[in-house]
Amino acid sequence: MTKAILLSLVLCVGLLSTACPQRESIANIEANPSKFYNKEVGIAGTVRDSYGLNIPLTQIRGGVYKVDDGTGSIWVATQMSVPSKGAKVGVKGKIQNGVNFNGKNYGLGMIEEDRRVK
Repeated sequence: MTKAILLSLVLCVGLLSTACPQRESIANIEANPSKFYNKEVGIAGTVRDSYGLNIPLTQIRGGVYKVDDGTGSIWVATQMSVPSKGAKVGVKGKIQNGVNFNGKNYGLGMIEEDRRVK
């Protein structure tokens, strides 16, 4: 009985740990964009800017917001309502490249899949 409980506990911990993306610093993502391109990652920080559209009584909503974690900042695109400026957020999503010119990336961003607001 004890072995079955222990095995169940180990399997649950394993499943939970694989379901959560690794949290990365924005500076690390900016320094290695190709490493994170189209990969699911987690970031956390403070919303510095947000621009959204939310039409009441319709399904039309979405926008972008900038998250700053103290090491850098990144724009996050969402299909939900945007968080308020100054909100503390944790975001899970996929990193996407924007405009590249002369070896420098000018449009690194994240497509939001999930968000937690503190």
